Amino acid sequence: MRRTLIAGNWKMNGSFSANRALLTDIIAGLPDGNSIETLVCAPAPYLAQCAEVLGKTPVKWGAQDVSAHIKGAFTGEVSATMLADCQCKYVIVGHSERRAYHAESNELVAQKVVQALSEKLTPVVCVGETLEQREGGATNAIVGAQLQVVLDVLSAEQVSEIVLAYEPVWAIGTGKTATPQMAQDVHAFLRGQLSVKSAEAANTVRILYGGSMKPENAKELLAMADIDGGLIGGAALKAADFLAIISAC
Repeated sequence: MRRTLIAGNWKMNGSFSANRALLTDIIAGLPDGNSIETLVCAPAPYLAQCAEVLGKTPVKWGAQDVSAHIKGAFTGEVSATMLADCQCKYVIVGHSERRAYHAESNELVAQKVVQALSEKLTPVVCVGETLEQREGGATNAIVGAQLQVVLDVLSAEQVSEIVLAYEPVWAIGTGKTATPQMAQDVHAFLRGQLSVKSAEAANTVRILYGGSMKPENAKELLAMADIDGGLIGGAALKAADFLAIISAC
């Protein structure tokens, strides 16, 4: 059985004082006997703080990006080795904002996935389509192409070690959300694509929904058969909202 994962993506938000307050409230509010895996993905300067505050708690921490390079003259880049030094367990790879604002190609995303896995980090591999692509009936073609380039560089065993996140670009930060059935349809398509590479991976890889999941819609979305958790943006910056989504599981 796939364990539900609720991951918060803080994006470019936070401060040392605000982070401590947020994390403290999340830790205090976790349900007793919580069986949900909880993760926060913070900006790189705050990863050491996450390690300090969360080190003895059930909450895991991760990064929002990783370099495709091992080390060297790549100013501003953060390597997988560095993230492992910060005791990260996860890293987001190929987020739609990285693809759009930093022109990250499918091939670059695949290279980053390989680097993450080399340091035993679990990459949260993001795929998603724009509104124009959805309205043009190209959703499956777009997300399928994004995923396939990653699958092509991994062994069947490595595929079992990733997490996927479907994030319809048109639903990020817009207040729009895919209906539970719309999201389920794409998740089922992605799981079918995984099965071609590895039947085991199709059964075990978690596929998160990352398009404006909120306390108000989390329960319905998470009830879908192939939605195994959420990649939470704005709601992850408010402890009450983040905890409400966890409770909805």
